[in-house]
Amino acid sequence: MTTLLIIRHAMTAWNAERRVQGSVDQPLSDVGRAQASSWRLPPVAAGRRWVASPKVRAWETARLLGLTPEPEPRIVETSWGDWEGRQLDEMRACGDMTAEIEAMGLDFRPPNGESPRDVQDRLRPWLADLATDGRPTGAVAHNGVLRAVYALATGWDMLGEPRHKLRNACAHLFALAPDGTPSVVEVNIRLDVS
Repeated sequence: MTTLLIIRHAMTAWNAERRVQGSVDQPLSDVGRAQASSWRLPPVAAGRRWVASPKVRAWETARLLGLTPEPEPRIVETSWGDWEGRQLDEMRACGDMTAEIEAMGLDFRPPNGESPRDVQDRLRPWLADLATDGRPTGAVAHNGVLRAVYALATGWDMLGEPRHKLRNACAHLFALAPDGTPSVVEVNIRLDVS
């Protein structure tokens, strides 16, 4: 069975400000560069072919981890459309992001953006390609991608809390069935340990 190890990129200035990045190509902040430089890949990362989202924050993270990934455009972050660059708290306070909208789970779609279900539809052919290829793969990607794969693996509808809290500064390991369907092997494999 093919395995996929996913690492979310390190921190950007917009992450620190709780701004929605989506498809905006934000670089890592100085804090993020220091984070990624201090991370160490776990033993399960050895011998993998690596890919990364072409977004600069993922690419920088991969390079700071000592990786030479191939670009994979199918693992770019969820597009938040008209809401990119805005702060979540501000959108909630002004009523753009209501409890009813957030309660849409997999079908939550910002104006002119993607839903998590759209992201899953974008990822399914990629996951199937990885399963067909058969090589253990590592990916440096984004929170929306990680959550979409996790939801596919667990059946989580993105309503309520997931079974596992997907932590930052961690790698997350999935097994892929022959058709690319993921299952959880291990989540929250720490990167920030010496």
